[in-house]
Amino acid sequence: MNPIEELVVLVDDEGRPIGEAPKSSVHSAETPLHLAFSCHVRDGRGKILVTRRALSKRTWPGVWTNSFCGHPAPGEDVTEAVIRRARQELGIELDDLELVLPHFRYRAVDASGVVEHELCPVYVARVRGDVEPDPAEVVEWKWVDEAPLTLAVESAGWAFSPWLALQLPELAAAAARRG
Repeated sequence: MNPIEELVVLVDDEGRPIGEAPKSSVHSAETPLHLAFSCHVRDGRGKILVTRRALSKRTWPGVWTNSFCGHPAPGEDVTEAVIRRARQELGIELDDLELVLPHFRYRAVDASGVVEHELCPVYVARVRGDVEPDPAEVVEWKWVDEAPLTLAVESAGWAFSPWLALQLPELAAAAARRG
């Protein structure tokens, strides 16, 4: 195995770690359940950062999605992984990082047949600094209002990642519960 290859944490149905595997080998037609995370970033005006995945991405290339996603390394705290990935993918620092959907889980198959099967805690945060995305990860990005984003996802779901489409209503429900 390549020593710099990214590893993911394999988990059982209860979310307990059961092993690790190279990221390149788990994202296939037979993807095992593994640990990931998503983060939705807002600016000072309350707008949400959405990003368009680079065209070179193996899964869902070119689709619009939440601010960023990633995988914690084996033994890495998930919150620390979120902070690390914000810097790597978008060149940003985060304030007010909060875990809002700790048990979010999904399985989706993209047009090429590659499966995403993730236990994917969802975080929200505020941005500190300017967005300077890594072009290998993000081809475009925009700050948008929540209502038009929700309408766009409901109207043209094919243009958005399945995890974003699933997370938006759950995030709205969680926000309503918090008041």
